[in-house]
Amino acid sequence: QVHLVESGGGLVQAGDSLRLSCTVSGRTSETYGMGWFRQAPGKEREFVSGISRYGRITDYADSVKGRFTIARDSAETLSLQMNRLKPEDTAVYYCAACTRVPTGSDPSAEGLCNDWGQGTQVTVSS
Repeated sequence: QVHLVESGGGLVQAGDSLRLSCTVSGRTSETYGMGWFRQAPGKEREFVSGISRYGRITDYADSVKGRFTIARDSAETLSLQMNRLKPEDTAVYYCAACTRVPTGSDPSAEGLCNDWGQGTQVTVSS
């Protein structure tokens, strides 16, 4: 099992930036991709970004493309740099360890991910 802990969430104003981090530990040998997902109040959890094991492949939801950047900072750390934040980015953000790289074009991307963090709240005020 993979243990994931997110950090870095908070309350910011529209246009500000935040950097989320996810610390990864445990049995990572079968983790070939990782991802960030988010869930806004009253909505289903949705894909935000995915990255391959060594960071060579990345993918983003259309809604965050050009504003968010995912990175494997190390074998133990995943990050999500979020710039030019909008009120509609308000959600609980989860990192996930996946058997393949989750992508925005795959409607079942969430099903690729077996291990999840507890989530970190991001609130963007207008």
